[in-house]
Amino acid sequence: MTILPQRALTRVEDLIEAGLAPADRADGLQQVAEAFRIRVSPEMQAAMIDADDAIARQFLPDTAELTIRPEELYDPIGDITYSPTPGLTHRYPDRVILAATHTCEVYCRFCFRREAVGEEGALPEADLEAALAYIAATPAIWEVILTGGDPLVLSPRRLSALMQRLSAIPHVEIVRFHTRVPVVAPARITDDMIAALRARPTTYLVLHTNHAQEITPAAQAALKRLADAGIPLLSQTVLLKGINDSAATLESLFRTLLRHRVTPYYLHHCDLARGTSHFRTTIAAGQAIMAQLRGRLSGIGLPTYVLDIPGGFGKVPIGPGYVEPTGDAYQITDWQGRRHAYRDPDAP
Repeated sequence: MTILPQRALTRVEDLIEAGLAPADRADGLQQVAEAFRIRVSPEMQAAMIDADDAIARQFLPDTAELTIRPEELYDPIGDITYSPTPGLTHRYPDRVILAATHTCEVYCRFCFRREAVGEEGALPEADLEAALAYIAATPAIWEVILTGGDPLVLSPRRLSALMQRLSAIPHVEIVRFHTRVPVVAPARITDDMIAALRARPTTYLVLHTNHAQEITPAAQAALKRLADAGIPLLSQTVLLKGINDSAATLESLFRTLLRHRVTPYYLHHCDLARGTSHFRTTIAAGQAIMAQLRGRLSGIGLPTYVLDIPGGFGKVPIGPGYVEPTGDAYQITDWQGRRHAYRDPDAP
């Protein structure tokens, strides 16, 4: 049985004491910490093999984060631009994002909200009231996506109360949770938490995970509890240079997820958050990986590769192209790169 560290690491001094950062880099890392918050949960500390593995590179600060490129943005996906009330984002007609808290169990070094997340806790009641009033007054809103921060850092009591309030809005039929908690803090997935998730609106849980090493035995048990409770499980993954940017690594992750009844949903191209250029691959590299995966995984294991257009203009699929018009026909490329002719039926 793995014995977990006793507490989360939140300071550079903590990382040095734990042997996860060299003392001679303390000054540079402190500059990073002053700009972008640090938090590494006990579960992820225990899952690290060393200070340069696939988990460590996601959560440990790096002085490369001090390089801010001109194209990088404070609000890369337009949360603020499309916010009708504090904590609420309304980009698409039928759904909204509700940031129920600004707190996470871990702070990812590539997070597109990395400058907004913090330790303030749950959304203030006045802001929550305004967000719920906006949702209630907008009948087109069919789905509410609870995010943050991470909504599952809230207590089951708070979540249950929020779900009851959403349940009172007749046109809200889907509540979707975006969370890392089942992986980074699986002990939080208790019977009380599951009961809080299972309110009147149909609930989906979308798990953020980027590498099979994150799916520890405790995470597997948490996913089993959620799946056994009948909560549909999906996943989202960020394509990260040096962490999961190979077909073999992503194949391992997606097969692991499928074994635990989690359907791969999105593979995100890394957003233009400030100080994250060292994590970004090219789009062409991502397309090549997806082309390889199509021949290595069945359709249920293939997520949609997407780019969130900077500025808040929405997600678009950016997977490899398989169809090329050629005069009155098409050239179709299969997963092995072979090309085939295809012709539409004659127009009536």
